[in-house]
Amino acid sequence: MNRGSSAASCPPSGDGHGSGHGHSDCRRVCSNCRKVLRQEKKIRVSLPLSRGPSAFIPEKEVIQANSLNERMHLLVEEYSTSGRLDNITQVMSLHTQYLESFLRSQFYMLRMDGPLPLPYRHYIAIMAAARHQCSYLINMHVDEFLKTGGIPEWLNGLEYVPQRLKNLNEINKLLAHRPWLVSKEHIQKLVKTGENNWSLPELVHAVVLLAHYHALASFVFGSGINPERDLDTSNGYRLISVNNFCVCDLANDNNIENASLTSNNFGLSDSLSELEALMDRMKRLQEEKEEEEEASQEEMDTRFEKEKTESLLVVTDVFDDEILSTADVSRYIEDPGFGYKDFARRGEEHLPTFRAQDYTWENHGFSLVNRLYSDIGHLLDEKFRMVYNLTYNTMATHEDVDTTMLRRALFNYVHCMFGIRYDDYDYGEVNQLLERSLKVYIKTVTCYPERTTKRMYDSYWRQFKHSEKVHVNLLLMEARMQAELLYALRAITCHLT
Repeated sequence: MNRGSSAASCPPSGDGHGSGHGHSDCRRVCSNCRKVLRQEKKIRVSLPLSRGPSAFIPEKEVIQANSLNERMHLLVEEYSTSGRLDNITQVMSLHTQYLESFLRSQFYMLRMDGPLPLPYRHYIAIMAAARHQCSYLINMHVDEFLKTGGIPEWLNGLEYVPQRLKNLNEINKLLAHRPWLVSKEHIQKLVKTGENNWSLPELVHAVVLLAHYHALASFVFGSGINPERDLDTSNGYRLISVNNFCVCDLANDNNIENASLTSNNFGLSDSLSELEALMDRMKRLQEEKEEEEEASQEEMDTRFEKEKTESLLVVTDVFDDEILSTADVSRYIEDPGFGYKDFARRGEEHLPTFRAQDYTWENHGFSLVNRLYSDIGHLLDEKFRMVYNLTYNTMATHEDVDTTMLRRALFNYVHCMFGIRYDDYDYGEVNQLLERSLKVYIKTVTCYPERTTKRMYDSYWRQFKHSEKVHVNLLLMEARMQAELLYALRAITCHLT
């Protein structure tokens, strides 16, 4: 291991699930606190009387926002499938305008008329969430699956489900981790004639669900969403399964060992100067745009390639090994070790960059998805536009700020990591506007969400409000969902032509 972490030479577990039995001498060291990590252990986390919906955001901030939010309660009554105000909804309610678009589109894909039976929809959500070991979403949809008439035996694992559902494994895996590999051959394999084939409308419905729940897992981990109160609790304690984690990364309001390990080592003046520096860079970039001639296409190409290559160097500093999937989750997926691999891999050239203008959401994806799965295109389009244009014209303590440039940099950086390029965008702005700690956070939340820690969340934009960081997570979630859809819908278009 590098970057401050080290590891003993350690043979892999023979069972494929990283049980660690028989390797008691295997030790890893946390690069943050230098404590030894065990390959697998269960820890008991005390549950305070009131934990709140997020481990990252003070409970009072969310409760205060919710208590003033009559609109949110009306939305939950109309669009909640569970019939209760869940933790995701409470955190998203910091942005009620967006929440309405989100709940409407999610309700449509889960409950309204569509090609797939209701139990299928929830089982696909489970399969998608399992790619990122998101037990929060899995638990939620196990309940919904049973409530909508799902066959309980299916919850024993993929070997108990119909072959056609099992056939979604490959596209689930690719969309979740390397969507640029999805091809028309994958589509043809699923829709070919036979008893286990998928119709195109059914497949589009499934793809929308997969992309939605992969992206929602990013939001769950990125926002530190706590388990619902009645899940996984016993006598005031919760058991957490830990693989190659350090307790310092789980330390938050639950006081696992020394929670001070998550506190920032930066003073108020440091974070204020960081904010002022970002404001200055935004102002300077805007002035340069107005004064300078546009960069040549060749220069724009160079800047994109530079940013794409530099994204390789953005790594999470504690985790050098694959996170091992727990047995409860791995029953819903195959090939649990398959994960994100940098689009711009070292030593490889001439990678097939997805040029956005060749296949755009607005001109291509929207019409295809709407044609095959009526009205979902309008709902998704409204949601994408809502999050992209959402602004309160504030940045931390500053008001009357145009944040368009910053929002675009966040959205486009996610697409850059998935190999999607906008010819009219100057990728030099990404390096100017997104500091390293923010890039680490973005890459983790987008590509390895299950590795997100409170320390990562706390480390960037230290003077910004929690609601602004939730807005960042909404942008990352929707950018990721749109990237997955673009690759899947392009493959379907290629199949049709």
